[in-house]
Amino acid sequence: MIELKNVSKWYGSFQVLSDCTTSIKKGEVVVICGPSGSGKSTLIKTMNALEPFQTGEISVDGVQLHDPKTNLPKLRARVGMVFQNFELFPHLSITENLTLAQIKVLGRSVDDAKVHGLKYLERVGLIAQKDKFPGQLSGGQQQRVAIARALSMDPIVMLFDEPTSALDPEMVGEVLDVMVKLADEGMTMCCVTHEMGFARKVSNRVIFMDHGKIIEDCSKDEFFGNPDARSPRAKDFLSKILAH
Repeated sequence: MIELKNVSKWYGSFQVLSDCTTSIKKGEVVVICGPSGSGKSTLIKTMNALEPFQTGEISVDGVQLHDPKTNLPKLRARVGMVFQNFELFPHLSITENLTLAQIKVLGRSVDDAKVHGLKYLERVGLIAQKDKFPGQLSGGQQQRVAIARALSMDPIVMLFDEPTSALDPEMVGEVLDVMVKLADEGMTMCCVTHEMGFARKVSNRVIFMDHGKIIEDCSKDEFFGNPDARSPRAKDFLSKILAH
């Protein structure tokens, strides 16, 4: 579904991604983890060209992101993205937040977009909030609306960039529950997260990054179950998180 070959990126003279190569198969759930500043969020944002990259190749469902002829807005309409800070329109109702992109980008009628959006709002357990505004919802509820909005575009893959890091601890579970259900239904997912319990429960593979490089790319059982076989940096990371 997604393939990266030797992807590198610089901010000025600072190299933020270095020769990253990996692939994500259809139906696979891949978690990207690692210390802060290791390039995780940048890597996931290159997967739908929200972050440009200077060298290497990325393809999503056979579409080449590095090809200047590629229609990136059209591609992004097929790749669901959920951000750290929800990114809902505060002046629009929840229903309007769910329907706007469907109408503007996919060309759906208002009625079709509403039916589609509310179906996913119900799926994340928030149909009762359809007429409220984002500011009237808790952080966990807003993030679930953001997931419903992404799903209402019928994406071929879902990308999550630290979807729970801005939430109170009590709200984390309700968002992760929605993500677990998606994974169980076979949605292709790539998720940057610090939630190692979620990674152990749901992921097929774990990518561990440090200083812009992919240090580990292995099954979750290898990553969590055999820490002695990991690189020294990953072993150090695991010793700190698995101790608690």
